[in-house]
Amino acid sequence: MTGVTGPARNLRGLLAGAAAGAAGTTTLDAVGYLDMVIRGRGESTTPEVTVERLSETFHVPIPGDGDVRNNRVKGLGPLTGMAAGVGMGALLGLALSCGWRPSNAVLTATATTGALIGTNGPMTVLRVTDPRTWSRSDWVADIVPHVAYALVTVAVVRGLGSDPADHAGEIRTGMRQCGAALRHALCS
Repeated sequence: MTGVTGPARNLRGLLAGAAAGAAGTTTLDAVGYLDMVIRGRGESTTPEVTVERLSETFHVPIPGDGDVRNNRVKGLGPLTGMAAGVGMGALLGLALSCGWRPSNAVLTATATTGALIGTNGPMTVLRVTDPRTWSRSDWVADIVPHVAYALVTVAVVRGLGSDPADHAGEIRTGMRQCGAALRHALCS
């Protein structure tokens, strides 16, 4: 973004962040599907339940009857997660374009936390889930894909950013630190 200033720089940061968030969301989904394959678990219904609760809460009916309505709900569920992931990436890109210069570890922690809050927050407020009742394995199953999201989002937003410095070493260090923290959480 060298040479670009003002609102154009912010728009460029926003769009770069949205692209990074989309890449991170793809990674989060892939990790979730791999978890389903490895553990043989079914898909989560919480996104669909969240859509139903949002519809009830805001008095916005989902059109259709029977299968047509159910299929719309099933389509809207994953779209809420995509919106959260792309939105979080867009916010990160905007913050970076406004001059925020965190380390990759701080940016990764911010992206992970933001993605967790962006997805689990509404489900908790709507009483679709209650994280206070989750087991350790529930937490690990939720955190690991969000960390993967953050790592990819940070790598892409940094790669699309204006800073010509090589962030590869910082990204590798951040990935090692996250891996060590996950191993500690899984093994202790």
